[in-house]
Amino acid sequence: MAFGISRNVPGSASWQALLAHGESMRETHLAELFADDPQRFELLTRESGPLVLDLSKQRIEEETLQHLMDVAREQDLDGWIARLFGGEHVNCSEGRAAMHWALRLPADADCRVDDVDVVKQVHAELDRMESIVNQIRAGQWRGATGEVITDVINIGVGGSDLGPLMMTEALADSRKATASPLRVHFASTMDGSQISQLLGRVSPHSTLFVISSKSFSTIDTLSNAETARHWLQRQLGNRQGLLDCHFVGVSSAVEKMTEWGVAEQNQMRLWDWVGGRYSLWSAIGLPIALSIGMDGFRELLAGAHEMDEHFRTAPWLENLPVLVAMVGVWNTNVLDINAHAILPYDGRMKELPNYLEQLEMESNGKSVTRSGETVGWATCPIVWGNVGPNAQHAFYQLLHQGTEAVTCDFIMPARRYQEKRHDAAAPELVAQHELALANCLAQSRLLALGDAALTDAESMPAEKRYRGNQPSTTLLLDELTPHSMGALIALYEHKVFVQSVIWQINPFDQWGVEMGKKIAVDTLARLRGAECGETDGSTAGLVRRILRGG
Repeated sequence: MAFGISRNVPGSASWQALLAHGESMRETHLAELFADDPQRFELLTRESGPLVLDLSKQRIEEETLQHLMDVAREQDLDGWIARLFGGEHVNCSEGRAAMHWALRLPADADCRVDDVDVVKQVHAELDRMESIVNQIRAGQWRGATGEVITDVINIGVGGSDLGPLMMTEALADSRKATASPLRVHFASTMDGSQISQLLGRVSPHSTLFVISSKSFSTIDTLSNAETARHWLQRQLGNRQGLLDCHFVGVSSAVEKMTEWGVAEQNQMRLWDWVGGRYSLWSAIGLPIALSIGMDGFRELLAGAHEMDEHFRTAPWLENLPVLVAMVGVWNTNVLDINAHAILPYDGRMKELPNYLEQLEMESNGKSVTRSGETVGWATCPIVWGNVGPNAQHAFYQLLHQGTEAVTCDFIMPARRYQEKRHDAAAPELVAQHELALANCLAQSRLLALGDAALTDAESMPAEKRYRGNQPSTTLLLDELTPHSMGALIALYEHKVFVQSVIWQINPFDQWGVEMGKKIAVDTLARLRGAECGETDGSTAGLVRRILRGG
C-alpha cells in the first residue's frame, strides 16, 4: 500500500462528486470566501448546550457540506449510529459492543443488551465508587497505621492515565474541599521515573494507590504497582491489612485483582464493552471524582450524555460531531492535509492534546478495513498540539510560514475568573483571560486570512508575509466546567466514530499496540542474559552494548 495517498477514495458517485467539488475549491483562499460572504460566520456556526462550533475558517461552502452529507449517507452513517447505540458488536475484530455512552446514561434510562440491564450495572458501580470517594474525601479512609489518606497515586497507562489526568487538570477550578488535604498524583511510565519521584514526596502512612488496568495484565502498570507494594512493605513492614488499606483496583479482570492482593471491597469493575481510551466515565475516573466530588463527576456524565443525545438525534447539518468529523474527512481526503493541531487557550487544558492524540490516532490510525482489506485512502491525520499561548512560541512559525498544510482546533472558554473565589484578584485575572482570548482569535484570523489580515502587507519583505489559508475550527465553551468538558470530550468521541464509518475501519481495537509489547518480553529476556531466538542486527548490537555498559 502507498500510505498517505489521501485522494484515493471509494469510487462511488458521491465521493467522485465530492472530489470534483474539491477541485473547484482547491485554489480558493479563505480570504476570498470571507470577502465574498459577509454572513459566512452565521451560516457556518452551530451551537449545542455549552458549546459553540465555528466552521467559518474551514475551506468549505454550504455546497461542501451537502456533498459531505451525501458521502455520509452512502456510507450508512445513520445505520452505524443506530448500531452503536443499539449495543451491536460494532467492534467487529473483538466481537463486542462499544458502549462507553452507556456509562453516562441517567439512572431511569432503559438499556438492555443480551437481556442484561446495563443501566442497573453501571449505576451500581457508580454507587460503589461514590462510597469509596466519600470515605476518602471525608478523611474516613485510613492507612495501616491509622493515618488519614492525604495522597492518592493513580497507577495506569494509556486510557487509564490520560483521561483521568486530563480531566483532573482541566477541572482544577471545580475542585471541592475535603475534610483534610487530599492530593491526586499520576504514575504511568514503565521506567519508574514518575513513581520513584512520587514515592520520595509522599508518606507511606497516608498514601493510597489506585491500580487502573482493564486487563490487569498491562506490564507498565503492574511494574509500577509492584514497586509501590515493595516500597510500602519496606517502609511499614508486611503487617496485617497493609494491602487492604493502601490499594484500590479498577479492572474487568476481578480474579487477577484478587490474585494480586486487592481486597474484594476495594475493587471496582469495568466491562468488556468499554475500551480503555473511552473509559474515563467509569470507575477509571476515580481520580476525577476524588478531585471534584461525586456531584461534579455526575455533572461530567450529564454533559457527555447531553452530547450523546444531540449526536443521536440532531439533523446532520446541525449535528456538531457529524460536522466536525465530515470536515475532517474533507481536509484529509480531499484537501490532502494530514496534520492536525489541538490548541486549547486555557492552561487547565494542557493535557487535552495528549488525550486527543490517543483518542484519534489509536482509534483511527488503521490501514485495514472492517472486512480485512487494505484501505486505499488516508485515514487519521497526525494529531498533536499544546496549550495555545505556549505553542505560539514553539511551532506557530511552521503554521504561519512553513511549507506544511495543517488544520487546527482552537478551543477556549468564553468566561473565567468571574467566580466568587477569585474576587480578590479578579480584575487582573480577568485581564489575563481576555489576553488569551485575544491571542486565540488573532492567531486563527491570521492563519486563515494571511496577508489579508494586515493593512500594509504589500510593502513588507517576503520573510514577513503570511500565506494564510490554513483551515481551523473554533470550539467555544461557555465556561470550563464538568458539564462543558463532558460535552466536549463526548463530541470528540463521536467525531472519531463518524470518521471510522466513512473510512470503513474499526475504531475500537488497537492491534498496532499489542505486538510491540509481545516482542518486548523476548527482548527483556535477552537483556537479562537469556538465550533467545534470532533477532535483527540492530537489536542484537544494542543489547550487546547495553550489557557491557555502553
